Amino acid sequence: MRVFVSGGARSGKSAYAEALVRHYQARQPGKRYYLATAAAGDREMARRIARHRRDRGAGWITLEVSLDLLGAVTNIEPGSSVLLDCLTLWASQVRYASPLSEEEALAMLRGVLEEARTRRLKLVLVSNDINQGMPMDDPAVQGYQHFLERVHREVIAGCMCAVQVVAGVPIYWKGHLLNGDE
Repeated sequence: MRVFVSGGARSGKSAYAEALVRHYQARQPGKRYYLATAAAGDREMARRIARHRRDRGAGWITLEVSLDLLGAVTNIEPGSSVLLDCLTLWASQVRYASPLSEEEALAMLRGVLEEARTRRLKLVLVSNDINQGMPMDDPAVQGYQHFLERVHREVIAGCMCAVQVVAGVPIYWKGHLLNGDE
């Protein structure tokens, strides 16, 4: 199972995704992984990371991965439940702090989705909805938004389900979770 979860800032998307991964782990015993793409570059981000860790609680194996998502996924035990949080930060690192081209990054994402399928991982990928307001005039911001939307399209194409969380409520845009998979 591969599920894409998106939502605006503080929409409840991470809490929803974490609950989904806990549910998968309960149904298919295995390890529970958290692939963290955030780095504590400033005080605010350090506080947010600490809050996420506290809210998640015990029982997670955390892998801090700034760029090499595929390398991280290939080291996860088959049959595990995995939360990748978040693609928004990963995309910004690809655009502004890596030698990867956008095409190489998208190829990596395809590899992650294929590796998850091959290893029978229950993979939940989280990202932010940032393209729903007024378009920005800044070409750099527009370039990032366009790349992130390409990331979203690539990931959703490889997922069975795409969910947007609005005020804590999941809205299914692609597929749905059946037989207690929610």
